[in-house]
Amino acid sequence: MTNYQLPLKPPRKLHSCHVQSRSSCSFNKQEPAQNSTGFQFIRRKKLLSDLTTWGIGGPCNYFVQVFDPTQLVSAVRYCNEQSMRFMILGKGSNCLFDDMGFDGCVILNRIELLEKIESGVYRVGSGYPFNRFGVMSANEGFSGLEFAAGVPGTVGGAAYMNAGANGQETAAAIDSIEIITNEGESKMLKRGELTFGYRSSPFQEMKDLASITAVTFRLKFSKTAREMQQEYLARRWRTQPLGQRSAGSVFRNPSSMDVSAAELIEKSGLKGLRVGGAMVSNKHANFFINCDSATSQDMLELIGLVKDAVNQKFGVELKEEILYIQSS
Repeated sequence: MTNYQLPLKPPRKLHSCHVQSRSSCSFNKQEPAQNSTGFQFIRRKKLLSDLTTWGIGGPCNYFVQVFDPTQLVSAVRYCNEQSMRFMILGKGSNCLFDDMGFDGCVILNRIELLEKIESGVYRVGSGYPFNRFGVMSANEGFSGLEFAAGVPGTVGGAAYMNAGANGQETAAAIDSIEIITNEGESKMLKRGELTFGYRSSPFQEMKDLASITAVTFRLKFSKTAREMQQEYLARRWRTQPLGQRSAGSVFRNPSSMDVSAAELIEKSGLKGLRVGGAMVSNKHANFFINCDSATSQDMLELIGLVKDAVNQKFGVELKEEILYIQSS
C-alpha cells in the first residue's frame, strides 16, 4: 500500500488514505472499458461526489461495482495486472476526495449478503449498510450494535474504523472477519487474532489487505435492545446534523483528556466557522458540513484552521478520523 503526497497545501497536513498501487496510472492512459473480467468499467464519467456523504470529489479514471467476493477478487486482480492504482469504497462516509478526482480505479463494494448462522450470530457482507444491520439486529432483540442506527457507512467500513458511540464499539461484537489480500487470496481471521483500539483496527496497518469481504457478529439477547437503539437514534437526531452533508466526526476524541473533540472545538468559538462552502456545524462542532458546493480545498482549509485554533487555545493537536484521498 502506498502513501501519496497531498496535492494541496492545507494549514496542517491531513492524514491521507492508503491506496493500492503497483505503479502510477495516468488519466490519459487508454484501457479497454470491457475486459477479461467481464465487468463494465465506467471511464471518466463517475463523479466521486456521488459516492460520498460529503458530496465532494471529481471524476475517477475508472469505476466498477462488485456484488460478491469473487467479483471483488477479479476486479483487484485486473487492477494489479494493469498496474492500476485502485481503492475499494463502501458508503464513502469518512472520505474526502480531491476535486481533481482519482487517477485510478474506484471499486464500489456492493457485497450485501446476510446470513443468520444461529441465534444472535450473523454473517454480513462488507457492503451491507451498517445502519440497516444495526436496526434489524436490535429489532430482533440482540444487543451490541444499537449505536449503529443512523451511522451512514457499511459493515466493512465500521469494522475497518472500529466505529462506535454511546459506550459501544464494533469490535466488541465481532466473532470473525473475512478478507482478501492484494494477490486475491481469501483469509478468515478470528476475533482473538485481532487487536482493536479506539477508532482503529489492525486492518489500517495491514499492507497486504485489499478488502474486508464479510464480518460475522456474535450478539447477546436483550429485551431492551430495541428501546436502547431508539433512544440512541433520538439523541443522534437531537445533537447531530443528520439531514446535512457531512462525513460524521472529523476528529478523534483526544485519548489523553476527558473531553471530546467537539467540546474543544466549541470552546474555541468555532461553531459556524466557514471556508467557502464548508462549515463547522452549529449543531455539533465535530461535524463539518458541505453547505454550499464545498470543494476539497475548502474542507482541507477548514480542518486546518480548526486544528490550529484548538492547538493554540488548549495545546491539543486533534487527529483526523476521516481519510483524504489524493487525486494521484
